[in-house]
Amino acid sequence: MGILSSAKPKGKCSHGGAADLTSSKAPRGGISKDERRSDNVALHTAAVTVATTATLQLLDDIRGAAGDNNYLRFMGIARSSVVVFVIDTTGSMSDDILEAKRVVYEIIDSKKGTQDEPSQYILVPFNDPKFGPLIKTTNPNVMKAEIANLTAEGGGDLPEMCLSGLQLALTGAPASSNIYVFTDAVAKDIELKETIVALIRSTKSTVSFFMTDDGAGARRRRRGVESSEATFETYKDLALASGGQAIRVTKENLPQATDVIIDSSTSALVIVLQRARNPGRAETFSFLLDESLNNITIYITGNTITFTLKNPAGVTQKQNEVNGELGTVQTVGNLFRVRLASNKQTGLWEISMNSNQPYTLKVTGQSTIAFIYDFVETFEGPHPGYALISGRPQAGMPAMLLVSVLGRKGPASVKVADIALVTVSGSEVVGGALEDMGNGKFLVTVTKVPAGEFVVLLNGTDVVSSTVFQRQSTTQMSVSKVTIKAVVDRSMEPGKPFTLPFTVMTNATGGSYKISARNDRDFKMNVPGSIAVTTGGNATGELTITVPANTPSGTDVTVTIEAVAPGASDSNYAVLRLSVVTKVTDFTPPQCEMVIASSVDCPADSAACSSAFWQLSANLTDGVNGTGITSLKHRQGAGSLTHTDLKQTVVAAAFNASCCSLTVELVAVDKAMNVGTCRFSIVRNAGPPSIALSLPLLVCLLVSALFTTSFTDLLI
Repeated sequence: MGILSSAKPKGKCSHGGAADLTSSKAPRGGISKDERRSDNVALHTAAVTVATTATLQLLDDIRGAAGDNNYLRFMGIARSSVVVFVIDTTGSMSDDILEAKRVVYEIIDSKKGTQDEPSQYILVPFNDPKFGPLIKTTNPNVMKAEIANLTAEGGGDLPEMCLSGLQLALTGAPASSNIYVFTDAVAKDIELKETIVALIRSTKSTVSFFMTDDGAGARRRRRGVESSEATFETYKDLALASGGQAIRVTKENLPQATDVIIDSSTSALVIVLQRARNPGRAETFSFLLDESLNNITIYITGNTITFTLKNPAGVTQKQNEVNGELGTVQTVGNLFRVRLASNKQTGLWEISMNSNQPYTLKVTGQSTIAFIYDFVETFEGPHPGYALISGRPQAGMPAMLLVSVLGRKGPASVKVADIALVTVSGSEVVGGALEDMGNGKFLVTVTKVPAGEFVVLLNGTDVVSSTVFQRQSTTQMSVSKVTIKAVVDRSMEPGKPFTLPFTVMTNATGGSYKISARNDRDFKMNVPGSIAVTTGGNATGELTITVPANTPSGTDVTVTIEAVAPGASDSNYAVLRLSVVTKVTDFTPPQCEMVIASSVDCPADSAACSSAFWQLSANLTDGVNGTGITSLKHRQGAGSLTHTDLKQTVVAAAFNASCCSLTVELVAVDKAMNVGTCRFSIVRNAGPPSIALSLPLLVCLLVSALFTTSFTDLLI
């Protein structure tokens, strides 16, 4: 499409329309798929059909390459949690490692085969000066083995690389993961704090810290090292920003505190309320519990706290009532954990807090009524729409949020009443104007964004139960008068420098803005130390990152760029994900050829299918100039698949199944991630055995030479 130029590459069709200057050059007209118009009516339907078919093929290729579980997560369909453990492995951590091992085993053993089973497990050990590697698996037994292999050794000078390990976890784990950090030491890499905050806000992951104390912490501190108290405040700040917990206990009491992990490593976990007060003060907080909520838990962290919980009927329970009418109260270290009774009442609850010390309050539960959101901005042009904002929204300016609401029976089963921005440490509430965009999506416009840390609060009605509900976002956000933008429009190649332009803007006082950048692969980077920005203006800079020549294709790199205003009065960030991709020369998917399909008579009566079996043999190849097959699996069929070494030019595959499973689909992926798919079907015997036996043989003879392309359905 040409807005400024009519030049058109040979062989290309135009978008079309009055704004497209290329549509006047042959081939004239356009094939725009946006809408049927007079200038594209002849080719519109054909273009839509081709585009739809190509999109389906692309999605199926991604599914074939990534596997069903990863594909469901990619499409936002799998709602089970990802559990991430970041564990200090220095010499004093042996008891903590044993407790982490116990928790992992309990999660695996109690939730295996249920809807709450985590979809992925991730482990990141850290020590000093080393941290990592990141170990990622969907196999619970592999995670058990990895945890069992951890040993406590080294360290001794107290500060460890805690935040470096956490950074690796945040960049390596999927968005919205639950991350648990075990340590008994202060962080040596405290300078990573702002980078961690940026990654938390970008990924919307929840981070909880379990900091243990064996009583020797004060004796082990070295001069010049940040104290344990100050570091724990950092851990508290990071946990609060993510919607997690910062729990400090003795090593003996750690097993009581890790119930938090069991609570949160579940599916469909939602936040009903989260608040923080620093300094603490007496205050009453109200929250709505609806009929869809289950396993409701209240977490309170802080010291010298008293509280009273009251249900809609006026029944109360205090913090010292371990087993009361409303639930059970567990106290360990600085944590109160209140588990409400299963016969909870729906309606408006209250909790009255009283403390002059800092405290946090969080109410969670399980429910399929939930929402996700992003800050967005409009973009114009021939295809106007909304683009996600990376970083913090601008201070003193209107803002837009795109909110997607999920209900128990789809988006239509909830009615949204209002969506607002609420300060976590204060009482400011900024309501937004709602525009229903259909299918559970709402565009929310606020005239201003609150100062300080805030969350998104949604109120509505569950149509299924006719009860009102409230939900709150997990991750805290804040505003900035600084904006930093960078766009990734290509991949990086091994052994070649990669230049990334970025722009820093401000609607405040100008001056010299400090620039810093980090990446999670420790690749060499060059970035200007500062950029001069005029008042209310902008300035551009370039970041250069050099990818080592031996970097495997497919490696992902997370880059965080931060701009700090003069005097450190303000800052903002951009988080970018880049891919390292070797130049692709193989565009041909693996091909397969059936050798033979043999069977006994599959009975027409499906009740007798388990006593009869059929077999399939096929040869697969990636061609003369292919990169080679890296994986071969079957889907859409219940049976056993065996194959020869994938390094061979021709891979021989054999599939065996009972007549209860009549279809199999083989999926082969090569090193360039091209996906080839072959589908075979067996027909149940409905006539004399001789006819049923001759049909497979005849088909084999006729199509063995033809069956060499992907996406071919073969009926045997």
